[in-house]
Amino acid sequence: MKFTAKKSLVFVFLCLISLPMSAQEIIQDAVAPKKDTTLKTNRRKIDGVIATVGSYIILDSDIDMEYVELSQGGNSIGNITRCQLLEKLMEERLFAHQAQLDSTIVVKDAEINAMMEERISVILEQIGSLDKMLKFYNKKNEEDFRSFFFDVLKQNKLSIEMRNKIVEKVEITPEEVRTFFKNIPKNELPTFGAEMEVSQIVVEPKVSKEDKQAVIDRLNDIRRDVIENGASFKTKAVIYTQDRASASSGGYYKINRKTPFVKEFKDVAFSLAEGEISKPFETEFGFHIIMVERIRGQEVELRHILLTPKVSDAALREAKERAELIRSKINNGEITFAEAARSMSDEKETRANGGVLLNPKTLDSRFELTKMDPALYSQVSNLKDKEVSLALLDEDQKGTKRYKLLMVTNRIDSHTADYAQDYTKIKDLALKEKQFKELAKWTNEKILETYIRINGQYRECSYDNNWLKK
Repeated sequence: MKFTAKKSLVFVFLCLISLPMSAQEIIQDAVAPKKDTTLKTNRRKIDGVIATVGSYIILDSDIDMEYVELSQGGNSIGNITRCQLLEKLMEERLFAHQAQLDSTIVVKDAEINAMMEERISVILEQIGSLDKMLKFYNKKNEEDFRSFFFDVLKQNKLSIEMRNKIVEKVEITPEEVRTFFKNIPKNELPTFGAEMEVSQIVVEPKVSKEDKQAVIDRLNDIRRDVIENGASFKTKAVIYTQDRASASSGGYYKINRKTPFVKEFKDVAFSLAEGEISKPFETEFGFHIIMVERIRGQEVELRHILLTPKVSDAALREAKERAELIRSKINNGEITFAEAARSMSDEKETRANGGVLLNPKTLDSRFELTKMDPALYSQVSNLKDKEVSLALLDEDQKGTKRYKLLMVTNRIDSHTADYAQDYTKIKDLALKEKQFKELAKWTNEKILETYIRINGQYRECSYDNNWLKK
C-alpha cells in the first residue's frame, strides 16, 4: 500500500482516541519535555490556549497529555513532534465540532454516562485506586474528574460518529481492488506473515440443579435483607456482584431499549417499577437480581447483582472425560473434527461452521502468527497438521471453566501479497485508502468553513492540512 510517510502518520492518528486535559488545568510534565524541530526556537512552556477549532479549544497541556497517553499505550514517541500531535488534536476537534452541527448525529448523555461508568471501572482496576486516578489526571476530586471525563468521552464519541458517517457510504468494487493492486510497484508489494486456521470443540461442565439453587437462594437472601431490613442494595452489589464492570459503582447501569444488554436482562429491567427489586432470573452470564432506582422516559437507572454458579470438581472431571471421548472418536476415524464440532460442541458461535475460529480483528478464519493471541498460539504452535490437541482446561471471559479440543486445519507460509490468495486483505487495504482520501477531502472542505485560530509559535508548524488557510 503506497502512501507518503506524512499521510500514513495522519491516518494512524485519525484512528487514535485520546484523553485531553480540561481548559482550566495546568499539569506538570509527565514525560520529558519534547524538543520539537519544527518549532524554530525553544521557550519555557506556559500552559495556555494554543488553538481554537470551532467550539473547541486546545491547550499546550493537551499535547503533554497526548504524549502520556501514547507512552502508556506502549507506543514509541521518539519521533513524534508537538506539531504533529497538535494537528491530530485539531482534526479530532474538527470532526466533533461538525458532528454538533449535524442534526443526524445524536449522542445522548445516558449513553456517555454508561460508557463513563464502564471506563472508570477499567481505569480503577488498572491504576489501583481513586486517589491515583485523580492524581494521574490532575483532578481535585471525583466530581471534577467525572465532569472532565464526560466531556472527553462525548467529544470522542462525536468525532467517531462523524468519521463513521463520512466513510459509511464508501464502497469498493472488484475492479477498484484490481486497479489498486496493479498500481503497487512489485518491489513495494506488502508481505503477509505466516498464518494458520484453527478449529475448536468446546465441552462445558454441566452445572447441577443444586449449584444453581444455591445461587438463587443467596440472591433471595440478599433481596430479603434489602426489602425487610432496609439494607443497602448498592453496598450489597459492591460486596457480592461478580460483574466486574459495575462492581465499583454498586452495580449501577443506565440503559434504554437499544442498550446492548442481553434480552432477558432488559425484559426484567423494563418490567419493574421504581424501587422494585426483581426475583432472581437467569441469563447466559449467571443469575441476577435488579433494583430499579429511577425511570426517566425510555431510560432506566438500575443496580444489579450477578452471581454465577460454581462448577464442581466432579462436573469438571465429567467434562474432561467427554472431551477425551470425542478426541478418541476423531482419532479413530469414527467422525471428523468438523462433524464432531457440529454435533457435540457446546459453543454455539463455532458449532454451525464446524468449529472454525474467526479472528476477532479481521473476522476471517486466518490468524497471523505474530499477531495471534499468545495463549492460543502456545496451545496450537506445536500441533502437527490435522492433529487434535489433548483436552485443554480453558476459562472464558465470563470466568466459566470448560474443556476444549483444538486442531490446526490449514497453514499459510509468509509470502508476498498474491491477488488471488490474499484478495480479502488487499480489498481491505484498498478500501482503507479510499476512505482515507474521502476523509482528507472532507477535512479540507470543512477547514475552510470553520473558525480556526492557531496561536504563537505553533503557526510556524508545517501541517499536512491548510489549517492556517493560506
